[in-house]
Amino acid sequence: MQNKSTFTEQINAAQHLAMQKDTSMLAMGLGINDPKAIFNTTAGLTKAFGEERVLDIPTSENAMTGVGIGAAIAGSRVLMTHQRVDFFLLAMDQLVNNAAKWHYMFNGTMNVPLTIRLIIGRGWGQGPTHQQSLQSWFTHIPGLKVVVPSLADNVGQLLYSAIMDNNPTIFLEHRWLHNQQCISDKCVDITAKPANTRVVRKGKNLTLISNSYMLLEVLKAADELQKSGVSCDVLDLCNPSHIDWQVIYESVGKTGLCLIADMGHVDFSVSSEVSAKVTENCFKHLLFPPVRLGLPRYPEPTSFALTKDYYPTADDVLNSVSKHFDINIPNRIPKPELHDIPGDWFKGPF
Repeated sequence: MQNKSTFTEQINAAQHLAMQKDTSMLAMGLGINDPKAIFNTTAGLTKAFGEERVLDIPTSENAMTGVGIGAAIAGSRVLMTHQRVDFFLLAMDQLVNNAAKWHYMFNGTMNVPLTIRLIIGRGWGQGPTHQQSLQSWFTHIPGLKVVVPSLADNVGQLLYSAIMDNNPTIFLEHRWLHNQQCISDKCVDITAKPANTRVVRKGKNLTLISNSYMLLEVLKAADELQKSGVSCDVLDLCNPSHIDWQVIYESVGKTGLCLIADMGHVDFSVSSEVSAKVTENCFKHLLFPPVRLGLPRYPEPTSFALTKDYYPTADDVLNSVSKHFDINIPNRIPKPELHDIPGDWFKGPF
């Protein structure tokens, strides 16, 4: 029997390895050492490295982010975890005006080796202020690295690389991915340099680009498209702030068709930037204009009934491909009745 590892276990392993590698590193987070250990992602850190290096923090996002930035500037590698991206918005001044600018303002002589894990996601009527996907907002800030993991096989590698980077990094984890599994021997080397943009599936007819939980929906759609004779390149934008554009251009140059499925709102998004770049650099290869898929331009409702069609699914990918690229797709993927959980197996995190 093959051993399996989870998304959560890979995140945990990356933190342990980084703290072993850098004995001055600090880990901070609200609930980092409580029994739930931030959805079990920080389990064992306090026992392994002690309370002087693994610090529980109060509910004071702006102040504690400032402490983390100060410690990083002073020479300590710092990993901070905020359990919701929405609460972290209280610290945007610290992030934008301090962490992201410091290296530039001091002419490259000073670094801010700070990584901030932010949990994103949806479900159970969380509503407008508890589920926001803000990767495009963070990516807009010069000097800030943004990493968005999608699959269990390389999430540990992405986190370890982010921690060991001397630049401030936002690490956006979707809560629906924490229980995702991969075969242990197929997980990539945590210490190896990760790809910023990687091809997770190869095809010749259509380029599909996504990340985070939406990549799983895209992969489902790619399976169904294959049944209709449409083979897909599926690209994972692991690092939307440092996209490897050549990977995208080569794929679109081959297929002539491009759909970008975003985790956030379509307008002014990462998908908008990808669409613009593809149009500017691959225009002669395009059979149809690039297509964007994402959230509508209004906040998520709290009501179970009103959120039914708010989030795009694999079926929406198929509908977009059929509508915009004139491809006949006889079969569809019905939307799940319980659309606010990823499956019957899902028990959290909330």
